[in-house]
Amino acid sequence: MEKKQFLEIGQIVNTHGLKGDVRVDPWCDGPEFICQFKKLYLKDGNTVIVEKARPQKNVAILKLKGVDTIEQADLMRRTVLYVNRDDVQLDEGEFFIQDIVGCEVKDADTGAVYGKITEVLKTGANDVYQVTDDNGKNYLVPVIDDVVIDTDIDSGIITIRPLRGIFDDED
Repeated sequence: MEKKQFLEIGQIVNTHGLKGDVRVDPWCDGPEFICQFKKLYLKDGNTVIVEKARPQKNVAILKLKGVDTIEQADLMRRTVLYVNRDDVQLDEGEFFIQDIVGCEVKDADTGAVYGKITEVLKTGANDVYQVTDDNGKNYLVPVIDDVVIDTDIDSGIITIRPLRGIFDDED
């Protein structure tokens, strides 16, 4: 599976104050994650330099180089920010959601294919994979150690041992 080099990290949703700061809605683990980067990217490949960053509740407040007025910041509204995957260090067992989406889900014991992951839901306690089969039916698979046996991003295969009833297999 081909991995994207640049990953969506969040979107500028508003201005903050009068000196050009912007509020960023995180599309990642949270505002703290965004605040660790000094360089972010735009869709066109241009870079933006982060001069200052701080989390505030559920958003990140960023001061971007060259954005010094509320008017300049307002023009940035709805801009999607990206991070270069080479700039991110993931811990063992951590993956980018964008790498998980599209992976095939197989049964660890039978090899049966349940479908592909179409969404990763953040529930608080643990993530949940939405798996869509060939008929378009959705199933929810909890991302817990008892269920997700192996995640092989390079081959695009997630191996699971589903809990009883997830795939209508009441036997």
